[in-house]
Amino acid sequence: MTILSTRITYPMLSKAFTLLATSLLCSHSWATQTEPLAKMEVFAELDGAVGGITFTSDERLIFSYHPFYQPNIKVAELLADGSTKPFPNSDWQQCHDPQGKAKEPDTCLNWVLGLRTDDQDRVWLLDSGQQAPRIEPKLVAWDTKKNQLDRIIHLPAPVSLPESQHNDFVISSRHQAIVIADEGIGTGPIGEKAALVVVDLNTGKSRRLLQGDNSVMPDLQRPLIIDKDSKGRKQIEVYVGADGIALDKTQTWLYFAPMNKDKVYRVRMTDLINPSLTPAALSAKVEAYADKPDNGGLSIDEANNLYLTEVGERAIGVIPADSRQYRTYVHDERMVWPDGVSYGKQGYLYSGAAQLPLSAPLNNGKAENSPPYYIFRFKPLAAGVRGN
Repeated sequence: MTILSTRITYPMLSKAFTLLATSLLCSHSWATQTEPLAKMEVFAELDGAVGGITFTSDERLIFSYHPFYQPNIKVAELLADGSTKPFPNSDWQQCHDPQGKAKEPDTCLNWVLGLRTDDQDRVWLLDSGQQAPRIEPKLVAWDTKKNQLDRIIHLPAPVSLPESQHNDFVISSRHQAIVIADEGIGTGPIGEKAALVVVDLNTGKSRRLLQGDNSVMPDLQRPLIIDKDSKGRKQIEVYVGADGIALDKTQTWLYFAPMNKDKVYRVRMTDLINPSLTPAALSAKVEAYADKPDNGGLSIDEANNLYLTEVGERAIGVIPADSRQYRTYVHDERMVWPDGVSYGKQGYLYSGAAQLPLSAPLNNGKAENSPPYYIFRFKPLAAGVRGN
């Protein structure tokens, strides 16, 4: 038995963490339970790793370059000819000028993973502000019809903590709210302060909810396992809190899940946005919905089937609404670390493969990640829900 160890400095973190690759942990092999239900296809090939993806109503594809790699371009638009251009423009991509002088934080993007389009075709960018020098986290809404800034909502302390890593979010037009999943690994490998953040779009005010609750916390006995049934099996001692998040078509139920956890949870939006509920009362409203493997992104279709990216198994799975029993939906050997999964063009679900386990920090110091980086797509069981 070979035990490998490596020292890592995460691009988004300021400290070094130890990551171990070992075959000691026995874990259920979800991906090999059944044959995939659908076929995956490559939609695009890019020169950089993709994080989040969103589509406007006229099918413009906007995506984030994965912040793990500290990209110079944070967000871009994929054009019809396969080329890309910075989104919303080149001026927003760096928080310093060519001479290295810091820019006004409200004029730039620092660390963006999650992005979503609302029903008014505003693309919302979640800037967690973690790339050095760090800035205050914020939400940036860009009006794609007028091609201009719509608004910025700041996420100051105590809504954001030093440990915050605001990852993904959903937008509820019905409740005029944004709900953010904060993984809680901004300063260390354990998301002990993971939480949900609810933003009131009418007032711009935010509340930090469920911090430390079982539903947002990672299982500290459950390290990430990569390619568990192969010779390249790897164990990563990082424990990510609330990560994937999705909102059903009627905007009744919010679904969310820590990455290192065997459960998906849900809570009614009316309960989540109710300021009169005590932390204990809100916690009691949260339901354990279904079992799952370790996952990153989360999406949902109009029939309430959930789709989860299996970060360790080059697969995306589904939890059908009728059975609530997880199974593999699509699989592709090239899909190394599928991150977000989003509904878009021609009724497909789209996902990027960020290749994080092949990067030098997560691969015993040997960089095996390389272009092309793919955007994949597949047809869901039912029509997807826009904004997911």
